Amino acid sequence: MSTLARPRHHRVIGGVCAGIAQRFGFTPWTVRIVFLASCLLPGPQFLIYLALWLLLPQEP
Repeated sequence: MSTLARPRHHRVIGGVCAGIAQRFGFTPWTVRIVFLASCLLPGPQFLIYLALWLLLPQEP
């Protein structure tokens, strides 16, 4: 398993969903769809995404 980092390839906006998918063995589109579906629920999803975008390191 790789470490949690934003990849340089296969990213759409910030690479957060692609990094999570790579770390846990999912496809990036699966994580993106789950994230978009979770945005229909109340909660801080966008703030968490922005925080991960800022805090996760980029892949070397």
